[in-house]
Amino acid sequence: MKNIDPQIYNLSSKTQLQQNSSGDIYIVIDRKTRIIMKDGHRILTIARKIQLVEKQNPISVLTSASVCSKTKLFLEKHEINIRELL
Repeated sequence: MKNIDPQIYNLSSKTQLQQNSSGDIYIVIDRKTRIIMKDGHRILTIARKIQLVEKQNPISVLTSASVCSKTKLFLEKHEINIRELL
């Protein structure tokens, strides 16, 4: 996995993005507190900005935090997968 400069997608420099060898883009959220719906809406906004530039690459979230069940369903409805950060 390699790090991507978020400013390519007009995102804040604090946003952590990674890309694997097959081109999948991951939004990295490394924290201990639970991911709630407010975070889900922010993740969706980030994903839409990325999709303006990278139309074909799937977008997922890498996180070490637990995810609220409603937020998980919300993100999956918008085709954003959630993966566990190791």
